[in-house]
Amino acid sequence: MKLGLIGGTLGHSCSPAIHEKLFDILNLKGQHEYGLLEMDRNDIPNELKRLNREHYTGMNVTIPYKLDVMPFLTDMSREARTIGAVNTIHITDKGCFGYNTDYSGFGRSLQHAGIDVRGTHTVVLGTGGAARAVIQYLADSGAAAVTVVSRQPHSKPEFELFSKSVGAEVIGYDRLAFCKRTDILINCTPVGMYPATGEAPVTEQMVAQYPAVVDLIYNPKDTLILQYAKRHRAVTLNGMYMLVAQAVGSEEIWLSRQIEASIIEKIAKEMEMRYEY
Repeated sequence: MKLGLIGGTLGHSCSPAIHEKLFDILNLKGQHEYGLLEMDRNDIPNELKRLNREHYTGMNVTIPYKLDVMPFLTDMSREARTIGAVNTIHITDKGCFGYNTDYSGFGRSLQHAGIDVRGTHTVVLGTGGAARAVIQYLADSGAAAVTVVSRQPHSKPEFELFSKSVGAEVIGYDRLAFCKRTDILINCTPVGMYPATGEAPVTEQMVAQYPAVVDLIYNPKDTLILQYAKRHRAVTLNGMYMLVAQAVGSEEIWLSRQIEASIIEKIAKEMEMRYEY
C-alpha cells in the first residue's frame, strides 16, 4: 500500500516516523510505505491524478493545502464538509474521498486526558484549520459555550459564518478577560512552538483561571502556557496524542480496521521523548 503526506515544505514532518512505528506494531512493515509528497499549490489537481495513476491508496494533507484539495475530491465526510478542511484522502475505485481525522484525533486526546467537554464553557485561541476541527468537536460534544479568540476577530467572514453555524462566539483578545466562566482553555495558535519557546498567547494570570488547559503544540512537550497551567494545578494536555491519533484515524480508514487506544498511547509516548526540553 502506497501512502504519503501532501504539503508544501515537509522536511521537518514527523508523520513518516509515526506511520512507520504503527506499521511495525501492526506487523505491516515492508507491506506499506509512507512518504513525503511535496507539491506546489497550483499542481494539486494534476498531482492527485498522478498519485491515483501510481496506485496510491491514501494521503494525509497538511497546512496550507487542507482547503485546496477539496474541489478535486469525489465526496467528503460530514466532518470534513462542515469543518471545511480535509486532512485525509482515501483513493478507491469509486474516486477520491476526503475526511478530517483532526476532529476524531482531538476527541481521542481529550478522552485520553480525562477531559469531558459536556456542559463546559470553553475558550479556543486561534482561527486556523485545527481550530475549526476543535470547535466543531466541542459543538458536537455538548459544550455549553464556545468562545473563539482572534487577534483580528472580524477579518475572516467565512470563519465567522462557520463559528455562528455551530453557536460559537468570536471575540478579540481585549475581551478575553471578561469571560465570566472559564472551564477549558485550548491553544490552537503556533505561539510557543519551537524555537520561540519563551512565548505564550496569554498571560499566566489568565491561564490560572482554567481547571484544564490544552495546547495543540507538541514541540516542545511543555509549552510556556502548559507550564503556567501546571503551576496552578490544572489538567494539561499537549498536541502529541492528537497528532498520533489523527494519523491512526487515517490508517483506520485506509486499512478498514479499528486500532486500539493503547497503540496510540505507546506511539505518543515514544514520539514525545523527542521534545522533552
